[in-house]
Amino acid sequence: MPSITSSNVAQAIVKLVAADALPALMGNLVMGNLVNRDFEPVLAQAGDMVNVPIPPTLVANNISDGGSVITQNPSLGNAQIALNTHAEATFQIPDVTKILAVPDLLRLYMEPAVAALAEKIEADLLGLYSQFTSNAPVGTAGSALTEAAIDAAETALFNAKVPASSPKYLIVSGEAYSQMRQIPRFSEFQTAGEAGLRALVEGSVGKIKDFFVFRSQFVPKTGSGPVTTNNMAFARNALGLVVRRLPQPLPGTGAIAEYAELGNFGMRVVMSYQPNTLAQQFTVDVLYGAGVLRNNHGVQVKS
Repeated sequence: MPSITSSNVAQAIVKLVAADALPALMGNLVMGNLVNRDFEPVLAQAGDMVNVPIPPTLVANNISDGGSVITQNPSLGNAQIALNTHAEATFQIPDVTKILAVPDLLRLYMEPAVAALAEKIEADLLGLYSQFTSNAPVGTAGSALTEAAIDAAETALFNAKVPASSPKYLIVSGEAYSQMRQIPRFSEFQTAGEAGLRALVEGSVGKIKDFFVFRSQFVPKTGSGPVTTNNMAFARNALGLVVRRLPQPLPGTGAIAEYAELGNFGMRVVMSYQPNTLAQQFTVDVLYGAGVLRNNHGVQVKS
């Protein structure tokens, strides 16, 4: 059995933080769990461009003899997304050895940091609403979200040939979510059955007009008097979140790093000593880029 040293204890602590940090981050993501996530455990740096493969759109050609059809040679489409965001959150633990014996202490220090990272990623993805230009916006700015607007968004995605098997999502603000729960035909048991009961008793919209509905505090709002809430309806391949590895700290700096990777997502955890506070400092950081992959697979939904 290897002896216990300060070096392997330090490595164990960083691994423990990394193992707990990533599930906590994923649990705080809404948009980040719905879009096309592209992750490879390769090193990259801010500013790099990444080609994200997306399913091709095939066209059928007529064959002159016999009227048969043949598809064009299929090839994957590509969309480029820049790794333009290096987001980090830092926290300090005065007595770092205690977290090995009392893991709950780690969560108290770590959860606010990873929640801040999740909020940054969510805000960047939701800020892409203005790049959905292929389909005309639905809904009325400054007005309550209506059943007709939701129906128009679903029709726009159908006309854009979003595959019927592809899940469709509707991300709305807290106010718009409340308005949806009050749509008369949807919020009553006699008209919507069990879905109406859930909306009325549990407050959960769940699914409407073939959209899985989620709410977020980070849906952008623009203008003043009236304020426009920029909700978003989309299919998975409309948006992409690209994540790549950050390099290890330079040798001799005393910093120790571990990677945490799960479900097409990765992050780095770095532990270093902060002499000003006589505490161990942890930095949780991620390098990513967000962008539109298929413009016609998303719709702005205004309220």
